[in-house]
Amino acid sequence: MSKPSVINIGFCGLGTVGQGVWKHLSGNRALLEARLGSKLELYRVAVRHPAKARGVKIPAGKLTTDPLAVATDPAVHIVCELIGGTTLARDVTLAALAQGKIVVSANKALLCGFGAEIFAAARKGGGHYFFEASVAGGIPIIKALREGLIANRFGRIYGILNGTCNYILTRMEREGISYADALAEAKRLGYAEADESLDVQGWDTAHKAAILAFLAHGVWVKTDQMLVEGITRITQTDIVHAAQLGYGIKLLAVITRNFETNQLFVRVHPTLLPRRLVLASVDGVFNGIAVTGDVAGTTLYIGCGAGQDATASAVIGDIADAVTLLTSGKSVVVPDEAAAIHAGGRQGVQLAPLESVGSRYYLRLEVRDQPGVLAQIATVMARNRVSIESVIQRGNRGPETATLILTTHQSNEQAIRATLAGLAQLDSVLEAPLLLRIGDFDE
Repeated sequence: MSKPSVINIGFCGLGTVGQGVWKHLSGNRALLEARLGSKLELYRVAVRHPAKARGVKIPAGKLTTDPLAVATDPAVHIVCELIGGTTLARDVTLAALAQGKIVVSANKALLCGFGAEIFAAARKGGGHYFFEASVAGGIPIIKALREGLIANRFGRIYGILNGTCNYILTRMEREGISYADALAEAKRLGYAEADESLDVQGWDTAHKAAILAFLAHGVWVKTDQMLVEGITRITQTDIVHAAQLGYGIKLLAVITRNFETNQLFVRVHPTLLPRRLVLASVDGVFNGIAVTGDVAGTTLYIGCGAGQDATASAVIGDIADAVTLLTSGKSVVVPDEAAAIHAGGRQGVQLAPLESVGSRYYLRLEVRDQPGVLAQIATVMARNRVSIESVIQRGNRGPETATLILTTHQSNEQAIRATLAGLAQLDSVLEAPLLLRIGDFDE
């Protein structure tokens, strides 16, 4: 492979992250060039509106409105796909990979939806796809899984992967405010989008969990094959009682693999996390991930999970790896092949059935305040083999209503789903119970 004297970098999209990458590449160019031993050229930029005011100055001669022209330009060595979405971004990515280029992306939705196609295109065209910025912002978790922990098989990976949800839950806990008020503040500060549903309903975290599961186990788990729940029903009642029980509430992605049965399960849900665990103290917009390997044990990664600078740091890290690849000729392992090595072989990996996915559970029920209600609830739970560990009754929300807080002993997802269905049929239960999992993890 010929070694270019100057590495030309093309940008497709120049939004918040793209401007951060441009800013830091420009400002630290001399340092980066000295470290990498190569000259870098910010060569060409595709934007939708060339005349739009931006936080960085781009020479007019470098601008174009055609991202495919950047992706297929023979002079461009590295294509930074920072468009977002899964339509034009997919076209740009596949076009660049077909020509053997290196694509650097932060696009978790694209990777989650079309990862198999993208890596097949990279293999066919001789290109490479780097995606460190797609998960956990400035935390180098992908590099850790692919390189630093390559000797390990991963029994469990769990973590806080969405800064918006973590900020909301932190504000609710620290200041006693409602979910609605915390969400409004997150929007005011720019931590949440105008349409916050992707974040607060758990789908953003699910996209990231799919990427981590792929890296660790070599299989793509679709979001409709996961258990995905968000934080929208959590109230101050839950925050307070979790604290009294010794827990904080975090939205977690949890990826578990049983190597004896060769079963894998991916879930995203609010979790009562014991205060003794380090990740329980990861607050605000920060992310945190715990990775348990069979060789290294549990390692922890904590840092800023979103924002212009943190994400730009991850993108530039991938650009640096791409430059090293271009100049040294050293080949990297295609990600799914690396994941198969991590997983101890992908053959026969199956999604775990619900009855094998276990936890303890927290239930909040709004019920009629009358004799016999707890007995009715206990009967439904016993019928489904869910054992009650503790019960707390709060003061009435109305003249004839009460709130019950129950925790259970170890059970499983199939049994708890049957229990919820049974409880919903009781006239004494006034609304759908809130279910939270209790995270009995070790660090």
